[in-house]
Amino acid sequence: MASAMALTAGLLSVSTAPAADAATSSTSKVEKRRSKAVKTPKLKWYTCYGYAKCATVKVPLDYDKPKGKKVELAVLKVPAKNQKRKIGSLFVNPGGPGGSGTEIAYGSPYFLSPAVTDRFDVVGFDPRGVAFSQNVKCFSSPRTGSPVSDKISSVAFPYGAAQEKAFKKVYDKHAKGCSTTGKPLSGAMSTAEVARDMDLLRRAVGDKKLTYLGFSYGSYLGEVYANLYPDRVRALAVDGVLDPARWAGTKKTQSTPIGARLGSAEGASKALNRALLLCDRVGEAYCSFAGGNPVANYEKIAQKLRKGPLTVVDEESGEQFVVTYADFVGTSLGILYSQYYTAEDLTWFASYVGQLTGVTPATAPRQQTTQALITLTKKIKAEQQRRPLPGKRLGFPYDNSVDAFQTIACTDSRNSKNLADFGRLANAADKRAPYFGRLWLWNLAGCSSTKWTVKDEDAYRGPWTKRTSTPVLIVGNYWDPATNYAGALSTSKRLPNSRLLSSNSWGHTAYGTSECVTDAVDTYLLTKKVPAPGKVCTGEYTPFADPIQEDSTKRSRAKEQNSPVAVPPAKPGLR
Repeated sequence: MASAMALTAGLLSVSTAPAADAATSSTSKVEKRRSKAVKTPKLKWYTCYGYAKCATVKVPLDYDKPKGKKVELAVLKVPAKNQKRKIGSLFVNPGGPGGSGTEIAYGSPYFLSPAVTDRFDVVGFDPRGVAFSQNVKCFSSPRTGSPVSDKISSVAFPYGAAQEKAFKKVYDKHAKGCSTTGKPLSGAMSTAEVARDMDLLRRAVGDKKLTYLGFSYGSYLGEVYANLYPDRVRALAVDGVLDPARWAGTKKTQSTPIGARLGSAEGASKALNRALLLCDRVGEAYCSFAGGNPVANYEKIAQKLRKGPLTVVDEESGEQFVVTYADFVGTSLGILYSQYYTAEDLTWFASYVGQLTGVTPATAPRQQTTQALITLTKKIKAEQQRRPLPGKRLGFPYDNSVDAFQTIACTDSRNSKNLADFGRLANAADKRAPYFGRLWLWNLAGCSSTKWTVKDEDAYRGPWTKRTSTPVLIVGNYWDPATNYAGALSTSKRLPNSRLLSSNSWGHTAYGTSECVTDAVDTYLLTKKVPAPGKVCTGEYTPFADPIQEDSTKRSRAKEQNSPVAVPPAKPGLR
């Protein structure tokens, strides 16, 4: 695990923004032709959800056939509070892939700074195939689709030969459905198509150039836009950055499944190890899991759960509560996603499981520990399901979240069809990135199925070196468990007109973790001024800063309620 000092030292090698007179790359002739062939749509806004404006717009399914089939997109904006001083529109995307742009735009007054919401209309759209936009459906009905998507979502990852065999079958079935029933939309859902849609919407709102803020997978949308339309960038900030070459893959790396080559597993392992080492350092007065060796004890718990699950009884309901090895790892990752109280909740969770499995000494009666574990786990699950936009459709009659997640990733990326070998690959992935290698490998397993045959011929897979008209701001967090800091570092080196802002903070993404990061991003969006080269911010949350006084499940999470991009997904992904 790289130390904070080593990570900071690494910033010195990052190239700074180029001289102002360096030549900006141009939009290619092909993309110019595609843009000119589509008439700028008129957005008919209407009031929705109290303070927002909504609209729908139809865009070409295939930009090479502008008069052919259309896809309907949902668009939502929160108007700038100071319309007289409005700079323009700020497009936002929360990630996913498959996250709702309308939801994050609707939540913008609660997590964006007033300085930004005063001067920009905040605009979000649901990417084609996703949420309120026209949905991709890999099955003809919930009756045929729900058993497949439910199985894929049922655990963080399969463990053991029997589970792996079953999951290979279900991923094959899902891949076949997306490659047949899901067409033609499933063959036109690459991020490049979404970037083309965003450029069309940029024109529709009347902006000459794009202002954009993207989180997590939303960083990839920003990277694709910057390389497709480098001369159309006013300000483009990405936070929680994917290395685009790793996401898309190359001919040399396509034999490595996307979930293994991303580096997300390594980032999660690094964050976990950091939390456990800090726990050991502060001692039992500050950390509930500090007795003995936290790193070794976490592994001992994992070893116990690999042999068989922990089963306890919920005293309130009388129901059995089961914690499997996959639950233990998946819940740990879910906690690490949070920007607040990450290390404390992680160690409380490990402490409860450790006591109930006999790995660590009991500090309370078994039933009391059982109820504390159940309460904490239920709270985490409730936060995972929280959404800021009222009126969101439920899973009935058709929940396409798995369809959208897999389709976007698989049409974006090059992948060998090596799903049959995932048992061996999972073991190797866990050796490289303990606990989380297997999880991230299986998270995008459908892309490696021989049944995944649908393709988007207009997907963009590089180069990633275009020089934009304005420097791109790249924000990376040292302890991000989903988008490894290494992705921000490599992307900043690859993109010639960019500036890296680093954050020594916890959780997934960095905006909102400190005034330092938030002010730097806000200043950039408002003025296009990038922070000084090598700037490093420190998160306001300090792990184990206070002595233990009470059970962690009673602590306030008021801050977290205002940070929708930091909420961990129900099934760990990139959003």
